[in-house]
Amino acid sequence: MKTKIYQPGESYEYPLIIKKILATGVIYGQNQEIVYRDKVRYRYEDMHKRVHRLANGLAALGVAKGDVVGVLDFDSHRYLECFFAIPMMGAVIHTLNWRLSPAQLIYTINHAEDSVILVSQDFLPLLEAIQGHLKTVKKVILLTDDGKKPETKARIDAEYEEMLQAAPASYDFADLDENTRATIFYTTGTTGDPKGVHFTHRQLVLHTLAMGVNVGSYETTGRFRSNDVYMPLTPMFHVHAWGVPYLATMLGVKQVYPGRYEPEVLLKLILGEKVTFSHCIPTIIHMLVTNPIAKKLDLSKWKVVIGGAALPKALAKAAMELGIQIYSAYGMSETCPLISGAGLKSTMLNLDENKKLDIYTKTGLPAPLVEVQVVDAGGKPLPNDGKTTGELVMRAPWLTRSYYKDTEKSKDLWRDGWLHSGDVAYIDDQGYVQITDRLKDVIKTGGEWVSSIDLENLVSMHPAVSEAAVIGVPDPKWGERPLVVLTLKAEFKGKVTGEEMKDYIKKMSDEGKVPRYGIPDRYEFVDTIPRTSVGKINKVEIRKMYAK
Repeated sequence: MKTKIYQPGESYEYPLIIKKILATGVIYGQNQEIVYRDKVRYRYEDMHKRVHRLANGLAALGVAKGDVVGVLDFDSHRYLECFFAIPMMGAVIHTLNWRLSPAQLIYTINHAEDSVILVSQDFLPLLEAIQGHLKTVKKVILLTDDGKKPETKARIDAEYEEMLQAAPASYDFADLDENTRATIFYTTGTTGDPKGVHFTHRQLVLHTLAMGVNVGSYETTGRFRSNDVYMPLTPMFHVHAWGVPYLATMLGVKQVYPGRYEPEVLLKLILGEKVTFSHCIPTIIHMLVTNPIAKKLDLSKWKVVIGGAALPKALAKAAMELGIQIYSAYGMSETCPLISGAGLKSTMLNLDENKKLDIYTKTGLPAPLVEVQVVDAGGKPLPNDGKTTGELVMRAPWLTRSYYKDTEKSKDLWRDGWLHSGDVAYIDDQGYVQITDRLKDVIKTGGEWVSSIDLENLVSMHPAVSEAAVIGVPDPKWGERPLVVLTLKAEFKGKVTGEEMKDYIKKMSDEGKVPRYGIPDRYEFVDTIPRTSVGKINKVEIRKMYAK
């Protein structure tokens, strides 16, 4: 690739591209470690060389600028290398959601027009089942932990480590246009086909810089800085693992990738590698804090950011009792994802723990360069008075510009110059956002609105409750009534009734925490609550089960 020749007096037009993030990380973290389970341990310098070899290997297989390369793997050092090599060579990384149904996975691969797929040996049976339906895939690269090639009916064109060993150690990464598309992945709505969202190099660099300021510069709790040890607990296919691997690399921090999420392995890595910073959905932290082993461990150095769904106060309290520093953040697939984080302002650091808990479980303060409003049905801004609710709308430099190849849904996403979240929220006079429901989940009973999130929070505070979900079900008199679906902690199973739960919520109502008309009549006890492919509570499925 030809290097541009500059004339005297001609300045360098600095592009905001992903290769600049990696270059900074290699300088600051040159000898820092990157770890994969108990299987791989190497330095940033090694990762840098492997990124070059990966680009050369992909180029030898025919990958060119603009091509889409799919990755089907658990969280690994290989995935991190793909986060950089693929977009740095001008191609587009498609982070494939292995939790989708085969039909949905086929749809996303064909819709994005993947030309190459990198697949973990764990997902070979899935690839075998769908490969015959993939219209654009020309090459498949196998990812293995031990280098052994298992027997498979799937067509395999190369093995990852062999490809890297055979590839030249230097690749000439061009200075791309910063508006070059870098990534694509698909949202997992509960109805219809998944929707593709896509982001440019410029957007990802700005997202990385703003996140670095948001989590590292303010005097607050739960900060992420260069002396931290990072381990994601959000799958890397899900919104670039919230973009944190890019920030972690830029800061040169030690990074630990756990592969398949297994509670004992995760806890072992947290302790053994001295992990201090992670992020996950509530389900994952619930799985860990309810594990008996957790109560025997020192987790006081661990900071955890919760997103993807509201953080129940009971879960936050349980985590804090184990010494974990926990707080909420908010974003969407469409927003790359960072919109807000529930950090404390410096003036709040001396509040008592209960008041801090109220703040940690909020949706949070807008991150730097993020603008938010709540608006009524006509798009009119509403006051930031801590009580007036409307739809949350937002602006930031890194929001997806459209749904991929879907003009009509894009028109619904972007209106009046604002991205519409579909979330009901209010903003208080301190600037904190609080989501009270999804527009599609809010319950209207007797003409009054009831927040399912508020009810879920109250139910989860009962000492016997493990998890809860609230939906509205049709009612001939009131239009809708709230219904609670809940799981109990093991020691309480069979010992709590619906009437006891109703009496508990009545007590909460007497304390002013829920209006009388919001007290649910029905309580359904289940072993598990249905979830979507990214671990969120699946209220569409719950409605199918109970809304009769």
